Amino acid sequence: MVALWLVVPLAVAAAYALFMLPQSQVFGRYPYHAAPEDRVVALTFDDGPNEPYTSEIADFLESRGIRGTFFQVGRCVRRFPETTDRIAAAGHVIGNHSLTHRFTTYLRPGAFRREVGQTQQVLRERLGRTPALARTPWLWRQPALLRMLRRERLEPVAGVFGHPLEVFHRDGAAMARRAIAQTRPGTILIFHDGFDGRVGDRTQTVKAVKLTVDGLRERGYRFVTVDELLGVPAYR
Repeated sequence: MVALWLVVPLAVAAAYALFMLPQSQVFGRYPYHAAPEDRVVALTFDDGPNEPYTSEIADFLESRGIRGTFFQVGRCVRRFPETTDRIAAAGHVIGNHSLTHRFTTYLRPGAFRREVGQTQQVLRERLGRTPALARTPWLWRQPALLRMLRRERLEPVAGVFGHPLEVFHRDGAAMARRAIAQTRPGTILIFHDGFDGRVGDRTQTVKAVKLTVDGLRERGYRFVTVDELLGVPAYR
């Protein structure tokens, strides 16, 4: 008989690979990269806006002539509405990242669909247009969820985490080294300017983004938004 101590971690690992691993496409298309002809990468940022870190990242990108894609949490947009206004006006793309960023919304029938709809309304009121890109918190996916997003005319976008422990990491340089090492042409790279839809210190993420951008530029990469990389609309 297989020992329980071995079965449990194997089951957890299998569930993670199936429902949350960026490379998992078992339940349908959830792109985490593209196959471009040249060295391009899309920088994406989750869980914000969260000040002052979202603005620090946006200001740095603008100083380098780069546009990023920010997947924003509805309640955070309500907390920092002017931030969303400003980064959208600067040409960055805004996507839907749920209303509350709570895992329990996946467990209640219809709850995540309602959160997506409410966040679309929040963003539409700020932007004057409706996002066409969405990313589920923790990259969770299942057949009904992906079908729901497409019924709502939302393109689900996954990606590769710059560092799997970014929200807890205390060394931006180490995060940048990891992000650079795993970047390939067409990578959608994920950083976090917030933390699960809450405020939090993202100083090391700001440092990591700066080092990553400069390191990738030295390697011949240029930067595009997710919609440009995937050839899909950013807004409806």
